Amino acid sequence: MRERLFPRSRQTVCAARAFTAQTLSTWGLDDRRDDVLLCVSELATNALRHGTPPGRGYRVRLLAYEGGVRVEVHDSGPGLSRTAIGSGFGLRIVAAVSDGWGAVPRSPGKVVWCEFVTGGRTTAHARRTSQGDASTEAGRTLSAGPVLADGHSSLARTFR
Repeated sequence: MRERLFPRSRQTVCAARAFTAQTLSTWGLDDRRDDVLLCVSELATNALRHGTPPGRGYRVRLLAYEGGVRVEVHDSGPGLSRTAIGSGFGLRIVAAVSDGWGAVPRSPGKVVWCEFVTGGRTTAHARRTSQGDASTEAGRTLSAGPVLADGHSSLARTFR
């Protein structure tokens, strides 16, 4: 597992992507890199716009497990009200590109997560550095993205 705390600033979305890209490269997990980076951008942006109160930050946590990668974005904003797919495109993109996503409450705030199947190519180094399972606090999943046969969608291809 690797995680990093980012301050509440629009410029940190790029830093969150760079942190994720470096982690995936270190772990040797490049087959879904573009999809993962796109979703990190969307979830970090949502955390900044809707979930991170002034003076606080958000956390990006990455977990590798056998056959996949999980991205979690933790914020300290109130409730789960901003995690339903609404009029924006951010969570629609996450739902289309990832193999599953959801949100669970935490105190304070919430964790919005998404997962990517990596075709069983999780490296031994990633398993060692990820340590532990890919779960977070107990809670209910609000939404799950479709599991796509090829791991991609026409929407995902539009953003590449």
